[in-house]
Amino acid sequence: MSDVAEGRSRRSRGGGGAARRAERSAVSFETAKYIERNIPNLEVLDDEALSIIEYNAETILEEIGVNFPENPGALALWKEAGADIQGDRVRIPRGLARELCKTAPSKFIQHARNPERSVEIGGKNLVLAPVYGPPFVRDAGGRRYATMEDFNKFVKLGYMSKWLHHSGGTVCEPTDVPVNKRHLDMLLAHMTLSDKPFMGSVTEPSRAQDSVEMCEILFGKEFVQNNTVMTSLININSPLTFDSIMMGALEVYAKNNQACIISPFIVGGAMAPVTVAGTLTQVAAETLAGVAYSQLVRKGAPVIMGAFVTSIDMNSGAPTFGTPEAALITYGTGQLARRMNLPYRSAGSFCGSKLPDAQAAYETANSLNMGLMAGVNFMLHSCGWLEGGLVADFEKFVMDADQLGALHGLAKGVDMTENGQAMDAIREVGPGGHYLGCAHTQANFKTAFWRTELLDYKPFETWDEEGGRDTRQLASIRVEKMLSDYQQPMLDPEIEQKLRAYVKAKKDSMPDSFAS
Repeated sequence: MSDVAEGRSRRSRGGGGAARRAERSAVSFETAKYIERNIPNLEVLDDEALSIIEYNAETILEEIGVNFPENPGALALWKEAGADIQGDRVRIPRGLARELCKTAPSKFIQHARNPERSVEIGGKNLVLAPVYGPPFVRDAGGRRYATMEDFNKFVKLGYMSKWLHHSGGTVCEPTDVPVNKRHLDMLLAHMTLSDKPFMGSVTEPSRAQDSVEMCEILFGKEFVQNNTVMTSLININSPLTFDSIMMGALEVYAKNNQACIISPFIVGGAMAPVTVAGTLTQVAAETLAGVAYSQLVRKGAPVIMGAFVTSIDMNSGAPTFGTPEAALITYGTGQLARRMNLPYRSAGSFCGSKLPDAQAAYETANSLNMGLMAGVNFMLHSCGWLEGGLVADFEKFVMDADQLGALHGLAKGVDMTENGQAMDAIREVGPGGHYLGCAHTQANFKTAFWRTELLDYKPFETWDEEGGRDTRQLASIRVEKMLSDYQQPMLDPEIEQKLRAYVKAKKDSMPDSFAS
């Protein structure tokens, strides 16, 4: 731990008698460490195919180019780097973007205010974060516009979810708070209701700056300037357009050493070609340009190569999820990210269903397992996603969060230690016996198998006597239980007071606006 980190750790746990009393009375909920894979990634492209895609991507950058509209500062940086600028169009000579990308780190630590919950993004690691961006929520009462109260509940559920490593960002869009002020309330919720890592605001560059300044209060200014405490989502306007709002937020974060996910938003057949290879080529071109630009802003700025990928239903025009085409693109993009030596973001609990039903389960399971096998390092939307991302669902949040435990178990791989080989057990039991009472089983039964905290494995008679509840009903009960058990993690009262004063001053400085 660095001297700065030690100072922050001591300070965050200090704060006088009130802080120490709060710490003694706080309840700490177990959070599993981020996943460290001991299984191989699934690779669907050979070296020749990857080389063709990379060559074609650089052809796009050189011959077609990308647009940086309403951003003269970006155009000036690109021109100085050697790109050809015509209007808003930036044409990047072959090899330039890839060379610029080399200064981006292959992995980085995102620090949480509780150092035990910091995460390392990159390498063989997988960090799981919840749903991001839905304007609607669904609970036992039905579908409705999200409120700040809903947002706070999701942050609490995320804090208490064992298999979730990250608090996320806009877990739902609180429509009862003015657009120009809601980012302040959302950040305050992540900072005070949870002690896991979180994401910053990207809806306007000044809001990104607010995010940095609030982090400087929470962590200390010197710590923030020397360490990464936020990972934020920067979407590319596919095809091949880098809008000034998102790029403005990226510029703020990169200058302040905070991480950005550079992520094309791909709906195959609408924002990218209908073929897998064509989409992979466009994804490669867009991420090359985006990552390279982050390094023009600040060499060494932490960045994640992203890909949000779905296909389209050619009858209705609606996005589809859990499809084989999306899986192939996700696997292929993982290979491209590893060749660029960059952390990779993709996948999630994707589904197009209106309810947490069988369709949601099938599509979500396909999408989650795809992400694990593709080598994803940061999985946004890992729980709570419904209706193509329009809805954050409370019941599905806990269903998905429970299933994330299965990903942890699969990622461990096969234990080939002496205990894993279990020869003593086989010798002890011999032919015709059983293993229930043997010494090896008694020593390992608590940790041998992943155990759900939600699904029902009782005999029919017991299940029937208890009301014959389906998974959705069990999930609703679990939501209420988790929220009733929630206790706020300790935070230095002086820091919390400064955060609330900052939010109040910012809100008071501007009139309410419900426009973007």
